[in-house]
Amino acid sequence: MSVAEEQVIQQEEENNNGLEAKFLSACYDGNSKLAQELVDQGVEIFCTDETGRSALHFAAASGDIETMDVVLKTGIPWNCLDYGGYSAGDYALQTANSQEAYDFLVSHGIRVELIMETLDKRSIPISTTEKQQGDFERDARDNTSSDIPNEDYLNKPIVYTGDRILDAQNNGVMMEWEQPLMAEHAKAICPTPGLKILNIGFGMGIVDREIQLHNPGQHVIVEAHPDVYKHIIETKFLEEHPTAKVIFGRWQDKLEEIKSYGPYDGIFFDTFGEYYADMQQFHEAIFASSEDKELGHNGSLLKKDGIYSFFNGLGGHSILFHDVYCEIAKAHLKALGLSTQYSPILTDGIDDNPEIWAGVNRPYWMLKKYNMPVCKWDI
Repeated sequence: MSVAEEQVIQQEEENNNGLEAKFLSACYDGNSKLAQELVDQGVEIFCTDETGRSALHFAAASGDIETMDVVLKTGIPWNCLDYGGYSAGDYALQTANSQEAYDFLVSHGIRVELIMETLDKRSIPISTTEKQQGDFERDARDNTSSDIPNEDYLNKPIVYTGDRILDAQNNGVMMEWEQPLMAEHAKAICPTPGLKILNIGFGMGIVDREIQLHNPGQHVIVEAHPDVYKHIIETKFLEEHPTAKVIFGRWQDKLEEIKSYGPYDGIFFDTFGEYYADMQQFHEAIFASSEDKELGHNGSLLKKDGIYSFFNGLGGHSILFHDVYCEIAKAHLKALGLSTQYSPILTDGIDDNPEIWAGVNRPYWMLKKYNMPVCKWDI
């Protein structure tokens, strides 16, 4: 390459860098007109500053919705993160102090995810672990790589240690800080004594002990991990709670047995190592209509006046992700005939308490408010 050619390339790079800086500055200033002009001139829209902040982060920091709209229309993902793991939603709330700008991002995220799902472009990214945008196969508590989503988790030992269960990678399977949440879940699905309750996933048994405080008539538990099942037997949980029964195995393999004890007044879902798609599959299995008149509403596993809930760790590392995915889950459940209301529970102090997460590979909850889903038949 000649000296002249090198000089031309260097000049082009300087020009591009100048345009990129001007573009990011226009976004931060909320100058939608200039931002659009630079887009039309061919500026590199995926440029970032030294901290990984994109044009969307800067536009959100301005709080100007028109500028945010310009940026989003270029194709920059609504869920992009900077190097610190912060989304544009964080900048809209904390820098711009604009609920309107934040709500605009949430609405856009919901539309995009539902459209992309309809077009079958990708799975909806659901996560409670700290991962960068672009990793689209995610789940309700953790993720693995297997045709059976939680096969790796089920085939490796877990450890009960103090206030937590850890898997082989030191990921938190369940932790004691969840107790207040589980108490509310139990109260929601078992509001009166004598009801028939189904719980998928025992873990530390927190929600099951809370359910027992409400004196269920029958309490069916499905647990797939052999170490957890062994823990249930060794701690004499069934002997102490005669209305409880445990089905050992993956819920996918035990549907007929689960069905044989139904229909249920209350159902709770909280598994580890499964994808959000697996929870959708569970919803379709238990809420599907059938001709079986001995079952619940429309032949489903949930009675007409029954209540369903699930551990809502969806997007638990980002408030923007969480708010979008809560609405996605709500839309999916509505398509199955259920209405969903989220009851907020404060979790302030969980996210920034180093003692809680000490020794845990990836904190799965970093928000100050937990949205507890309460789902009923929409009739």
